[in-house]
This record gives sequence, C-alpha cells and structure tokens, in this order.
Amino acid sequence: MSSMVEWITSSELVPYPDAVAEMERRAIAIHAGEEDEAIWLLEHPPLYTAGTSAEVKDLRDPDRFPVYDVRRGGQYTYHGPGQRVVYVMLDLSRRGRDIRVFVEALENWVIATLDTFNVKGEIRPGRVGVWVTRPEMAPLPDGSPREDKIAAIGIRLRKWVSLHGLSINVEPELEHFDGIVPCGISGYGVTSLVDLGLPVTMNDLDVALRATFEDHLPTPD
Repeated sequence: MSSMVEWITSSELVPYPDAVAEMERRAIAIHAGEEDEAIWLLEHPPLYTAGTSAEVKDLRDPDRFPVYDVRRGGQYTYHGPGQRVVYVMLDLSRRGRDIRVFVEALENWVIATLDTFNVKGEIRPGRVGVWVTRPEMAPLPDGSPREDKIAAIGIRLRKWVSLHGLSINVEPELEHFDGIVPCGISGYGVTSLVDLGLPVTMNDLDVALRATFEDHLPTPD
C-alpha cells in the first residue's frame, strides 16, 4: 500500500446502506494493506441515523425519513441533499492510535475549512460537533448568545481503521433537522453556510477540505 490518501467524490445521492457496505469493505482492504486510505465526499437522500448513544425520545418524528442504526459514536443525526458528508477511512495504526487526538484533528480540520469562508467554527465542551455564534439573532433564554451547529462528527474504528467521519451543512433543508434532537443537544439551532449568507457551493467546500487536510491529518511517510 502506498502512502497516498485517495479522494473519492460521488456526484449522485448515495443510499446509506450502500455507503456503509463500501466503507466496511474499504476498511478491511486498508487494514490488509491492499488499498490506500480514502476520503469519500458524498451526499445522502434524506435520512436519520442513530449512533450508539441515541435515545428514543430524541427521535421526534420517526415516520418522516428512514432511520438507520449505526455503530459510530454519538446520537441522532440528519443527512440529506445539500449537506457534504465526508467519510474518513484512515489507518490510525499509522497515525498514533490515539482516538482523542484523531477526533481533535477532525474538529480542527473542519474549523480550518470553515475559516477559508471567514466562518469562525468553535468547539464547546459537552457539545459534539462544530458551532458558530449568531450575534445577529435573538439571544438564548438565559441571555447568552445564540449558537448554531454547522458540522457533526462521529466515527468508529475497525481494526484501527476509521469509518464514518463528519458532515458540514452547505445548503440542506434545515427544517429536516426538526425531526430529531441533533446529537441529543436541546436548546440550540442548526445552520449552514448558505444560511449564514455565504454563496458557497459544494465544490467550493470540497476544494477547501482538500486544501486544509494535510495541515491537520498529514499523510504518514
């Protein structure tokens, strides 16, 4: 296996079960040294996923879209058109075998990507994902500034190869998030790059993701 990371972009919506099956297949091949690590950029049809910590009460509208149980960490998430899903199949046995450091690297990669569009993404203790402050909107009931989620992160490992990854909202239908409590966190909203007033396309985001990748998840020698 070379030291390259293969970038794959799917132009059509990818059914969720097909994506999971391909990730599983690729992870086995990466572990065996038969294929390179990979970053897969795609979109899904509208659906909800339930991570290993999902609670039934957080699924507000169970009949709205298909719901898939997944073995990644986290709770409920929404995926759909206009949201860039980034499946990260990287070999942590070559990258330090430190899950906490790896997740922090993913977070910092998202933050750096958003920064290319002058969006300040931030991490909040106890709240999964990447958040943006919305000072132009009404504050929360306790008087603190409103913060909306713009990106989600959730991974699992198979023989130290990562599966799943992250999602960044470019221009999804934000109303679709109402069917769940995203990541089990109540009292906060969800936003997107276009919702923030930025005419960003999916291709724009893909270019930024590639440009910032090596600074945060460098390819092993």
